[in-house]
Amino acid sequence: MFKKKDISLMSRFAGSCIGLCLLIPSAFAQSLGGSGISADAPVVEASDLIQEHDALRSKHDRAAEPFGSLLFKGGFSSDGEDGLNRNYVVQPGDRVSVRIWGATQFNEQLTVDHQGNIFLPSVGPIHVAGIPNSSLNERVSKAVGKVFTKDVKVYTNLDGTQPVAVFVTGFVRNPGRYAGIPSNSALYYLDRAGGVDALRGSFRSVRIVRNGKDLAVVDLYRFMLEGFLPEVQFQDGDTIVVGSRGNVVEVSGSVANAATFEFNKENISGADALKLAQVDVGVNYVGLSGIRDGKPIASYMTLADFRSIRLENGDAVNFQADQHDMQIVITVEGSYLGPSRFSVPVGTRLNEFLDYVEVDPVMADIRSISLKRKAIAARQKEALEESLRRLEASYLTASSQTDKESAIRVKEAELISRFVERARRVVPNGRLVVASNDSIANVVLKQGDTVTIPAKSDSILLGGEVLVSQAMLYTKGRRARDYIERSGGFTRQAETKRLVIVHANGEVSTGTNPKVRRGDEIMVLPKVPVKSLQIAATIVDIVYKVAVAASVAIQL
Repeated sequence: MFKKKDISLMSRFAGSCIGLCLLIPSAFAQSLGGSGISADAPVVEASDLIQEHDALRSKHDRAAEPFGSLLFKGGFSSDGEDGLNRNYVVQPGDRVSVRIWGATQFNEQLTVDHQGNIFLPSVGPIHVAGIPNSSLNERVSKAVGKVFTKDVKVYTNLDGTQPVAVFVTGFVRNPGRYAGIPSNSALYYLDRAGGVDALRGSFRSVRIVRNGKDLAVVDLYRFMLEGFLPEVQFQDGDTIVVGSRGNVVEVSGSVANAATFEFNKENISGADALKLAQVDVGVNYVGLSGIRDGKPIASYMTLADFRSIRLENGDAVNFQADQHDMQIVITVEGSYLGPSRFSVPVGTRLNEFLDYVEVDPVMADIRSISLKRKAIAARQKEALEESLRRLEASYLTASSQTDKESAIRVKEAELISRFVERARRVVPNGRLVVASNDSIANVVLKQGDTVTIPAKSDSILLGGEVLVSQAMLYTKGRRARDYIERSGGFTRQAETKRLVIVHANGEVSTGTNPKVRRGDEIMVLPKVPVKSLQIAATIVDIVYKVAVAASVAIQL
């Protein structure tokens, strides 16, 4: 586009944007031919979609464990409940403090006998078993008032309860007989027994049995989802029985609750499964597999159709956001006018996009445009990390022949260790060079790309191993060493045989005295003061990769 005979790009940049605020309007898509993809333009690369899909699966498609398998890691067996709540029903063996003053004096702790009575002198037996703790004082006061009709006050307090032992059996990890107090919850005793066996036991059918009859049935799903738990005051010899696991449906995919769900009836609806799974935003398709009439079945349906489906024992359900983004977001940085973020159709190419970015042609260096791409930055980081691992392996395994050489190796190892630490902190920019020889490669833009439009500059920036790191005015005909000499020359640690030039468009040039263009950055890399040729070569490789990936001259 930047050929001398074609200056249309300049006018396109200078033109005003069409209705731009933050997002490109539908007029952009229409001007690009609906989809924004020309006839010879390739579609979005399949590898990118596959990577995004795999990343999504790695996040969501976990092995589906039974829902509720983490319930008994909450420490129910270590709760501090003492059984003295207002609703506690007094029973034989409990200890009651009774204080009476006024017409008569009494202050003792009494034990409820096997007939359910406490005995007060001059009053006789008072039946208290079977009444709630909240009514205890009223019951005793009424009995005392029948004997001492005037000037008498009564105060009672339930000091302690009779311990009980409860059997826990069925499909639990550690069946047995466990001690507690009557007001402990069923969760307390289940936790003492190691909890429900997640693979064999039922979370929906936990029976509390007394004298051979069911006292209550606990549905742990109701507790987990609604906080409801039947109130049961245990007695010595009660039994908690965990039944075998019922029918199950396995749920996976883009959901908050990827798990195997148990249902306490023959089948459930897709709507029921949706409530339990808590699907992610954007899910629109469901894959279903299972057995019907002894034969395997598999189907793929919309989320709306799934709601009315009947699910049966053993079914596997996978929720997916099965849609490719039709729009991608591109960021602009540098010298530009207007918004910095644009929403464009998938498949939009760089030159098409630039038609809708407004710049000042006097200020912007439109011939040095470049891209930053996340995938490239990730690859740069991987390449740098691989070189650092190779360096660590080299100096950690290096041998020494003498004590003096060993001491040198130790100092080198310290230097290299600090160098590796600094290098690992480098963040690559993921620069993709698209401008060269006054033309711009018409690449397909990808989600998250950043288009960099540098400002025109008449300066040259010097950095690295020069005596004075500074910016200098560009002078036509001068090369890299001319600018270095004008900045005081090289430092003692400078690598003078290989200078690095980072051009405004992201290109990198090297040489002993390379040419320099307006807006370039001259980097003088450091020498590598290591005797081992293998280690030195690896360090040089790392220093150069850092310079290219992040425009930083990292020192040893």
